[in-house]
Amino acid sequence: MMAMLARHRTRPKSQSAAIGSHRNDRLKAGDKWTDHDLVFTTPLGGPIERTEDWKQWTSILKQAGVRDARVHDVRHTAATLLIEQGVHIRVVQEILGHTRVTTTERYTHVATLQMKDASERMDQALWGRP
Repeated sequence: MMAMLARHRTRPKSQSAAIGSHRNDRLKAGDKWTDHDLVFTTPLGGPIERTEDWKQWTSILKQAGVRDARVHDVRHTAATLLIEQGVHIRVVQEILGHTRVTTTERYTHVATLQMKDASERMDQALWGRP
């Protein structure tokens, strides 16, 4: 993780337009730059407002035509959809960045189709009916 943050801090100019980098932000800001020794900053080096990520998130949802949702809710949805698509829970764990699979299990929710499939499999196992 630390290596990734260090790379972000020194990202080449060619990649900075979409993602931003301290080096290019410092050059653009000139004397207006204030160094707070932060990894993610405003264009002038200051701390990002604590609500800025929420503003960007709600803007993305609006552009996509999706109802308002917390980022946390979307993590639950993503985990459940991945499980429904047959992705192994350990892979879902890695995607979500959980250290314990039990945390990932709390994020996933059993869908109706999965319950129906489980019932049909049990029926087949017990009674031999397709």
